[in-house]
Amino acid sequence: MIDSELGGYRMVWIPLSDHPIGEAASHRLSQLPLVLAGPMLRRTEPGAVTVWVALKHACEVTLQVYATQEQGHELDRVLLAGTRETIAIGQHLHIVAVTATPVASNILTPDRLYAYNLRFSPLESAAQEDDLRLDCTLLEALQMPFGSEEPEHSISYFQHRLPTFALPPSDLNHLKIVHGSCRKPHGSGPDALPLLDYLLERNSHDPNTRPHQLFLTGDQIYGDDVGDPWLWLLTDIGDALLGWQEPLPVEKGRVLMAKHCSPGQRSQLVEIKAGFTAGLRNHPEYAKSHLLSFGEYCAAYLLAWSPVLHPARIPDEPPHGLVGRSWRREASAIRKFKQQLWRVRRALANTPTYTVFDDHDISDDWYLNQAWCLRVLGKPLGRRVVQNGLQAYALFQAWGNTPEQFAGGRSGEVLVRAIAHWSASQGRDTVADQTIAALVGLPPTNPYTGLPQFQRDGEALILDRDPRALDWHYTVRGDRHEVVVLDTRTWRGYPADESPKAPPMLLSPTAFKRQLQTPLQEGDTLNQSGNSHVDLTLVVAPTNLVHMRAIDWVQQWDLKQGNVYQNDVGDAWNLHKGAFAALLEVLFQWRDRVVVLSGDIHYGYAIQLNYGSRSSAPTGQPTAIATPQVLAQLTSSAFKNAEWKTQIIHTRIKAIAPEPPQYWIGWQSSQLKHLPNATVAQQIHARWGNSKKAWMAAIHQPANPPDWYYCLTWIKRQPAQSVLRVLPSTVTQRGWLHRCIRVITWLWRNRWLQEGNEVVGLNNLGEVRFHWSEVEPKTVIQDLYWRAPWQPQQVISSRFEVPLTADPDESVAAPHSSSIAEGAVT
Repeated sequence: MIDSELGGYRMVWIPLSDHPIGEAASHRLSQLPLVLAGPMLRRTEPGAVTVWVALKHACEVTLQVYATQEQGHELDRVLLAGTRETIAIGQHLHIVAVTATPVASNILTPDRLYAYNLRFSPLESAAQEDDLRLDCTLLEALQMPFGSEEPEHSISYFQHRLPTFALPPSDLNHLKIVHGSCRKPHGSGPDALPLLDYLLERNSHDPNTRPHQLFLTGDQIYGDDVGDPWLWLLTDIGDALLGWQEPLPVEKGRVLMAKHCSPGQRSQLVEIKAGFTAGLRNHPEYAKSHLLSFGEYCAAYLLAWSPVLHPARIPDEPPHGLVGRSWRREASAIRKFKQQLWRVRRALANTPTYTVFDDHDISDDWYLNQAWCLRVLGKPLGRRVVQNGLQAYALFQAWGNTPEQFAGGRSGEVLVRAIAHWSASQGRDTVADQTIAALVGLPPTNPYTGLPQFQRDGEALILDRDPRALDWHYTVRGDRHEVVVLDTRTWRGYPADESPKAPPMLLSPTAFKRQLQTPLQEGDTLNQSGNSHVDLTLVVAPTNLVHMRAIDWVQQWDLKQGNVYQNDVGDAWNLHKGAFAALLEVLFQWRDRVVVLSGDIHYGYAIQLNYGSRSSAPTGQPTAIATPQVLAQLTSSAFKNAEWKTQIIHTRIKAIAPEPPQYWIGWQSSQLKHLPNATVAQQIHARWGNSKKAWMAAIHQPANPPDWYYCLTWIKRQPAQSVLRVLPSTVTQRGWLHRCIRVITWLWRNRWLQEGNEVVGLNNLGEVRFHWSEVEPKTVIQDLYWRAPWQPQQVISSRFEVPLTADPDESVAAPHSSSIAEGAVT
């Protein structure tokens, strides 16, 4: 047994391997509050507010949104209200995202603070539960069992003890958007997501200075690369909350349970029987504790967002029967991760939060290329695990992103009810299982080959999908800005006439229209009708548009060698030149300036991209290039997964090889006949000599010069500024080896060395704001917050300022014949 102190109540951790499910779950859950995770503030608009919560009992949940006075300190009247029943995901896991809509004609407005409360009423089937004999409010539900002491940490920043929020402001100069990605519990370094709570704590009373939106841009959980102690907890919690153990299809006629696949011992199983590629890069440890069951995926979210189900201690050594060389190190990291979870929970309760998946939310390399799809979805266990990850994503993430899809009769509601039926049948309801697969977008399986089915989309292949399948992409609009969130995983366009390992288009032709063209056109229509006044467009693209030069070289080399899983070859936009050119063309067809938020890469940075094209040139000047349009890419990564490579490029060592500007030109496909053996895009190296290859089009075909160009510049990281102090971790490392390491690392952590000038390679949280003036140049500012290695209690801010107005006289002039003598194209 593991005795646990959890914020005012006590529980005893009893592994399922020692006790029957019913006994263990009953004993454990009786000690827990009603609310297992949440409340989590999700989609928030003037006429609708959604809050997500996970409970241990079935309830009817009522959400009320209040106006406030005195800078949020006093509650006023109820403006919005809504009620919804929870969905029984398991015997002891009930989830709901409840949406409040206007009472009378009330709507929410910018520049004001609002608060919300939840009331939990037992359903008839749960009315006899001892701790649900009375209706209870959020505060009471957080301190259950009834009559226990209040939790040690409040969910609020005010004396009324309720969560609060503010809509995006009417002035873009006050807008604050927070973003980040890649949060691995046993990853290196301190968790950066709790820093959001510190920022809120300082500015909670002011609707114009507190953060207004949080975008989690991928890898909110890790389905692969799971720590052994973490999996030990997840398997037990998942089975206990569901109340049953999922039979996993290993091969025809053979199943196994997750608890029979011990932590640290799953690498061979998931590679051979499921087809996953996480361990193929000569690192089988990345898949040694891969998630398998639906319960494990659900538990991963519950433990990532809430401290409730965490034990007070994780054993320093593996429990009896388990083997794990990395157990002690991973257990230490998870202990540190847990210490600040109460801050994460409070931040998520007080900030409108939007999410999108990247690969690790399911598994490493998820849908990377056609070969991966054939390899994994062609195996029963691989398909089962992908479906488990997607249905958990729908419940824990997508429901709050697009609550309208989960309204009565819509695909989302059909999905959650199918999941409930499937779970109630302990996985035996095949009709519900097939419904789930269709609604989460899994392709049908060819009955003759056993492989997933594809369909044609232009010149690409896409995974076949049911027309009822949920959309994972969406758009959020504020008073003056819009955010278009892309699904670059499930709508990839795989080259039809190339190797299955060839890099895909991250958006197929249909996806370009649905995910980009349609929402941008809708935004214009709303502006023209007077129903909106959007001046700023942001796009959330989970994977980056461009990488550092060295990464591009490595990926090109890996592609030639066929080692596409070694460095995620195919996840960056710029590896597929045609798709990248199409992305820029679509964006700048509708907008003159765009801000892209990305994650994935485990370091933070900013770039400016100036783009010009003949299609946007003034009328009557067919060969002219228009005044450049501007794109800013802002990357914040990782919350908790810094690597030794990113820690090196964080320092002044990176200055040895700074990132140079890049100049690219390109032609629309109709012009490629003038360029023998040329691709759609070519890079110009202006200082390197000859004028061969594609420049011949501009020389010999003056009527067909390049159609577009862009210049890409890396923005310098400004000197670090100390912004606040936090409590250092209280978990200590013991032993002579750790003392020696501390001496060596003291030399490494000095401030001078850590003051790099291009990227932030330590765990970081990004805050984005704007300088928006009609007189001065418009600018987007990204502050990346990170913990100072030379003084761990100090939080440091590194600033990147990106002009959103291009200088038409910049060095990248329109590509015409007068500049050819200085250029070469590769």
